Amino acid sequence: MIQLDEKTYLYLLFIIPVMIVLFIVQQLWKRRVQKRFAQARLLKRLAPDMSRFKAVLKLVFLMSGLSFLVLGLVNPKIGTKLETVKREGVDIVFAVDVSRSMLAEDIAPNRLEKAKRLVSEIINSLGSDRIGIIAYAGQAYPQLPITTDYGAAKMFLQNMNTDMLSSQGTAIGEAIKLAATYYDDEEQTNRVLFIVSDGEDHSEDSVEDAVELAIEEGIRVYTIGVGTSKGGPIPLKRNGVLERLKKDAEGEVVITKLDEGMLEDIAGDGNGEYINGSNTEKAVAFITEQLNQMDKKEFEAKQFAEFKDQFQWFLGIALFFLFLDIFLLERKTKWLKRLNLFNEKEEE
Repeated sequence: MIQLDEKTYLYLLFIIPVMIVLFIVQQLWKRRVQKRFAQARLLKRLAPDMSRFKAVLKLVFLMSGLSFLVLGLVNPKIGTKLETVKREGVDIVFAVDVSRSMLAEDIAPNRLEKAKRLVSEIINSLGSDRIGIIAYAGQAYPQLPITTDYGAAKMFLQNMNTDMLSSQGTAIGEAIKLAATYYDDEEQTNRVLFIVSDGEDHSEDSVEDAVELAIEEGIRVYTIGVGTSKGGPIPLKRNGVLERLKKDAEGEVVITKLDEGMLEDIAGDGNGEYINGSNTEKAVAFITEQLNQMDKKEFEAKQFAEFKDQFQWFLGIALFFLFLDIFLLERKTKWLKRLNLFNEKEEE
């Protein structure tokens, strides 16, 4: 496992494109001045050792040196010892609705982005709990199995979108059934399922049967509503540009609304609570309080206990490239000139 110690220094890499632009501007300015001074043939006679390739090569060495220097400052660390530790927590699965109705912008910036932010903030508030992620629309799809790797969870979460599942709709029942398979039977931890949705369900599966199955498996089902009761149209965009609004078979613009009644019923039957996700701070505070009240069960988890610094390798390579840049002259060298590797042979 690789760990970056000082990620802030990565911003220094923006210096490299600036250097490239300045180099191009400088070379264009040089050519313009040289053309005013003399013709190309005369310039070759006046400065026979001038090499354009060497200038580019020095820039490459300098940029390589700075790049490795920045990586050295970031100080990548490699995990060298994996050990099993005892942790206490709750097993949590997030089932996130990625159907087209989640594109509605009745809550800023849209329902799906709001849902992803909610889940991300909940993850930030967790301690040693294990988490898993499910995406669902017309069908449910496992995104991330139960894990303690919160970084990976956030990465998978941010990549979720409404195009990831071809089957459209909102199969809440299928998502609940899939969540029931997520938990490890050998680890009898407290089990919690958060369904993050606008509540519109278009599946033929019985949600009641799915919730009953969850209860039998010892899973408490919470629901988080995203959207407003007033609702809004579903914008269909390409590359961020609005193409049209979704319409029904009669050609009328579809207005999707938050179905709080459906979500309240699911949470009530699942021994959980319904949370309105409009206010992120309040929703996260309520969920954190609910989780803290649950009994924490002990389970085993593997994690890297020792990391070794690797910055010295990057600094060594950086110094190598910087020395090459310092000692490499821009003019042609005699032996290289004889080899004529870069087709720089002087014209007669």
